[in-house]
Amino acid sequence: MRPLRLDMAGFTVFRDQTTVDFTDADYFALVGPTGSGKSTVLDAICFALYGTVPRWGGARGIGNALAPSAAEARVRLVFESAGDRFVATRVVRRDGRGNVKTAGAGLQLMPPGFDVTKLDTGMDLEDLGEALAGTPAEMDAAVLDAVGLPYEQFTSCVVLPQGQFADFLHAKPATRQQILVNLLGLHVYEDVQTRAAERSKTADAQLSVVEQQIGALEDATDEAVAGAGAHLARMRELTVAVEAAVPGLRAARAAEESAAGTRDAIDAELAALGAVRTPAGLSESAGAVAAAREAADRAAVGVHAAEEAEEKVRGELAAAGDPGRLRVALDRHTELARLIEQEEWFAGKVSVAEVEFRDTQAAAELAHAHHTGAQQLLEQARQDYRDAQQRDRATALRGHLAAGDACPVCEQTVAVVPEVPRESAVRLAEQAGNVAREEAETAQARWRERDAIARDAAFDLERKRGQYEHHLSRLAEVRKTIEGLPGADVLQRRLTEMGELQRRLEDAGTAVRAAREGQRRAQTVVRDAEERQRTAWRQFDKVRDGLARFAPPPADRDDLAGAWRSLVEWAAGEHSDRRSRRDEAEAAVLAAHESTVRAVDAIVLLFTEAGVPVAEKDESSLVRSAAIIAERAEAAWQRLVERREQARAALEQRAALLRAGRVAKSLAGHLRANNFERWLLEEALDLLVDGASRILRELTGGQYELMHEKGEFFVIDHHDAGLRRGVRTLSGGETFQASLALALALSEQLAGMSTTAASLESIVLDEGFGTLDAATLDVVAATLENLAARGDRMVGLVTHVHALAERVPVRFEVHKDARTAHVERVGL
Repeated sequence: MRPLRLDMAGFTVFRDQTTVDFTDADYFALVGPTGSGKSTVLDAICFALYGTVPRWGGARGIGNALAPSAAEARVRLVFESAGDRFVATRVVRRDGRGNVKTAGAGLQLMPPGFDVTKLDTGMDLEDLGEALAGTPAEMDAAVLDAVGLPYEQFTSCVVLPQGQFADFLHAKPATRQQILVNLLGLHVYEDVQTRAAERSKTADAQLSVVEQQIGALEDATDEAVAGAGAHLARMRELTVAVEAAVPGLRAARAAEESAAGTRDAIDAELAALGAVRTPAGLSESAGAVAAAREAADRAAVGVHAAEEAEEKVRGELAAAGDPGRLRVALDRHTELARLIEQEEWFAGKVSVAEVEFRDTQAAAELAHAHHTGAQQLLEQARQDYRDAQQRDRATALRGHLAAGDACPVCEQTVAVVPEVPRESAVRLAEQAGNVAREEAETAQARWRERDAIARDAAFDLERKRGQYEHHLSRLAEVRKTIEGLPGADVLQRRLTEMGELQRRLEDAGTAVRAAREGQRRAQTVVRDAEERQRTAWRQFDKVRDGLARFAPPPADRDDLAGAWRSLVEWAAGEHSDRRSRRDEAEAAVLAAHESTVRAVDAIVLLFTEAGVPVAEKDESSLVRSAAIIAERAEAAWQRLVERREQARAALEQRAALLRAGRVAKSLAGHLRANNFERWLLEEALDLLVDGASRILRELTGGQYELMHEKGEFFVIDHHDAGLRRGVRTLSGGETFQASLALALALSEQLAGMSTTAASLESIVLDEGFGTLDAATLDVVAATLENLAARGDRMVGLVTHVHALAERVPVRFEVHKDARTAHVERVGL
C-alpha cells in the first residue's frame, strides 16, 4: 500500500480542509513541534482504511475523530496497491443528541490513468470509479482485499505508530507467524489444498456419473451396430419390392372401382325408375278446381244483390232529411220547457237574497253605532285617568300641608286641609279604563264581523240577480229560435222513422260484408285448388326431368292424370330392361375384386417374409409403412452408432477422471499437513532475521545480532562475550534499534518472499529517533536513505529531530494555530 493523497476536513486538529499530496514523495518526513498534529496524519491514513486509530483504543473512540465543536469529519485517502489505484472515504457526524456515528464509508477502484488533481473539483463518490464497498461493514473485506493486511498487521508493518513500534519484535510466536502468513501470502497453499480436495471430490462425483453412463451404454457394441446395419439393408430391400408391386395393385383396384361404378350406375337408374309412382288423390284434385270456380261465381252474384239492397235503403234515408237538424230542434223544445220551469226558482232566490242583504246591512249599522259609543266611553275613561293622576298628585301634597300654609300650586293660604282619600283615584280610573278598552275592542270586532257579512250578502245578491237576468235572456232566445218549427211530438215521430231506416241500412251493410267475405273465401278455395294442381304438375315435371337422360315420352298438358299414367307405364318397361344388365355388372365386380385381393396378398407376403406386421392394406398405406419401417431402422442404426461413440468417449473420460482424481488427491494429501507451511515460515523467518541482524549490526556498531529459536527473538551481545538474551531485556533505545532493523528488513525482503499482492510498498515510522545518539542517528539515516534510493518503497518518518529531518528530501511541516492545524510541503 502506497499513499498518494490525503484529504482531511474536521478531523481532530485539522478543522479546515487540508490536503497532503504524497505524489513523488518516495522519502519524506512529517516534522513540527510536539502536539502540532504530525501523528494525526498517520491516524487519518489508518482511519480512512480501517475506521479506527491505534491510540483511540478501538472503534468506540470514534468520537475522537471530530474536531472540537465540529459536527462532521471527512477523510479521503487515495492509494496504490499491487498496481491498482483506490480511493477510501469515511464520514463521521454528530447527531442532535451528541452521539457520533459513521455516516458514510466507501471504497472505489479508480480507472487507469485517473488524474488525482480532479479531486479538487469536488467530484462525487460515484464519479471516482467502480464501487467496491458502500457501507462500513463492506469496507472491512474490501480494504483487506485491496491492501492485503488486516488492521493489526497494517499497524505493525506499514504504519508503525507511537507506542507500537516494537509490537512485531515483542509479538508472540503465533501472532508473528500469522503476520508472516499474511505478508508472504502463504494462505495460497491452503487454497491450493482446499481446491485440490474439491477437485478430488468433483472427480469422484463425475466418475460416478460417467460409470452410470457407461453402464447405460453397454448395449452399444460393434456387433449391435453391425446387426442394426443388416436390418436396415433388409428394410430398404422391402421398400424397393413394395414400391415395385404397388403399380399392379393400383391397376387391380382401378379395374375393381370401374366395375363397381358401372354396377352402381345401373343401381341408380333402377332406383330412379322404380321410384316413379302416381300421386295419391290425383283425380280428386282436378274436380276440386271446377267445383271451387262454380262456388266463386255464385258468391259474386250474392254480393251484387246485397249491394243493390243497401243502395235502396240509403236512398230512402237520404230522402227523409237531416236527422241532426231534427235533433237540434227537439233539443230547443226541451230546453224551453226546462227554462220555463226554472224561472220561478230563480225569482225566489233573488227575493231571499234581497231580504238577507237588508238584514245583514241593518246588523252592520247597529254594530257600527255600538262601536262608536264604545270608543266615546274609552276616550272618556282616558280623560278620567288623566284627572285621577292630577287628583293623586294633589293628594300627595296634602300630607305635607297644614292649615295656614301656602299652597304649592296656587300659592294661596290653605284654610282647611281636605281629608286624604283611602284609595288611589288613578287605580280606580285605570280599572275603569281597562273595562272601557275591552268593550271598545269587542264592539270593533263585532262591527267588522257584521260589516264583512253585509258585504258578502251584497255580493251574493248581485250574483243571483245576474243569474236571473241571464236566465231570462236565454229564455227569450230559445222562444225566438223555435218560432215556425214543428212541435216536439212531430219531431220525435220523424226521428223514430229515420232511426228505423238507419237500422235497415246497417243490416243491409252487414249483408253486403257477409256476401263479400263469402266471395273472398270462395276465391281463396279456387286459388288453393289451382295451386294444388300447379304443384301436382311441378311434381310431375320434376319426376320427368329426373328421367330426362332416359328420354321419357311427351306429356299432354291438359290431362294431368293421363300424363302420370303414361309416365308410370314407360318407367316400368325401362326398369325391366335394366334388371338383366345389373346381374352382368355384379359378376364383373366380383372378378375384379378377386384380382385386387391377389395383388394385396402378394405385397403382404413381402412384409411377412421380412418379419414386419401390416395393419392397413391399401397401396398408399403399404408404401408409407415400408418407408416408415426403413426410416425407423435407419434411425435405430444411427442411434446405436451415436451411443457407441458416446460409450467410447465415456471410457476415455473415465480414464482422464481417474488420472485427475489421483493427482488432486495426492496433492491434497501432501498439503494437508502443516509441515510445508511451517518449513516456508521458518525459511522466511531465517531470511528476515539475517537481514535484520545485518542492519542491527550497522546500527549498533557491531554490538548486537538477532537470532530466533522456537519462534522467539533473542539478541547476541558481542560486547558481552556473545551473551544471548531476550529482546525484552533491551533498553528503550536498543529496542528501537532492533525494531527498526526488523521493520527495514521486512520492507526490503518481503517482495522476494511474498507470493501475493500483500506487498509492503511503504513504511512509515513514528517512534524513537530522539533516543538515538548522533552516530547511531547517522547510521539510521543512511540506512533509510539506502532503502528509499532503491525506488520500490516509500519511506516516511515522523520526527522532531532537526538533524534527521534535514537529510530527508521531502518534508511536510505541520504547525497549528488557534483554529486548526496546517501541513505545508517543503522540498522536492
